[in-house]
Amino acid sequence: LPAGPRRTLLRHVLVSDRYRFLYCYVPKVACSNWKRVLKVLAGALGSVDARLKMDHRADLVFLADLRPDQIRHRLRHYFKFLFVRDPAERLLSAYRNKFGEIPEYQRRYGAEIVRRYRPGAGPDPAGDDVTFPEFLRYLADEDPERMNEHWMPVYHLCQPCAVRYDFVGSYERLEADANHVLERVRAPPHVRFPARQAWYRPASPESLHYHLCSAPRALLHDVLPKYILDFSLFAYPLPNVTREACRQ
Repeated sequence: LPAGPRRTLLRHVLVSDRYRFLYCYVPKVACSNWKRVLKVLAGALGSVDARLKMDHRADLVFLADLRPDQIRHRLRHYFKFLFVRDPAERLLSAYRNKFGEIPEYQRRYGAEIVRRYRPGAGPDPAGDDVTFPEFLRYLADEDPERMNEHWMPVYHLCQPCAVRYDFVGSYERLEADANHVLERVRAPPHVRFPARQAWYRPASPESLHYHLCSAPRALLHDVLPKYILDFSLFAYPLPNVTREACRQ
């Protein structure tokens, strides 16, 4: 891989030497819960249900932390997996979470998006009211290889054509696929994948349909091709945003 894509990949692959596996984490595809599992397996966390704010770097080992020979050995001999999600649903989830709930993203990205794409925006917008079409306009102008990880295509995060993954789990079959991975790596019986929090409300098909149909079709034609490898490699259908479908 060229230096940039290689750097992105190595920063997203987590290592468990004790259980001999590599996990490429994809934001907005249950990666926080997988990080909890890794911390429990490493003995750094007592339980996946521990109530604490997730530190996304502490007590975790990334391929980027290792020497080239150590990286090659693990890529060749460890069990390798990732989890994927419908690309359009993942985008909506990132939009709702980052621009609806996270002040840091509102200030860092939301304010810039409003300045760029909203006519008459002042010089210092709050960035807390970014619309979904404005977010899509921002994505249409972005280079996929340089996007923020929360909306970067899975293809660029995990390079599935360069890394021979042994298993690709899906968000749609999260519990069953996660249990399969834990059995495959011979995790202790008491280590389980965390249950979804009661307060969490994932993006529904109806909500996704509404947001996509509310966006200009020309804009979707600019954005969706950036994620075409995620749709095709992981067998997700392109969203139906024809006039007939959107009237329903």
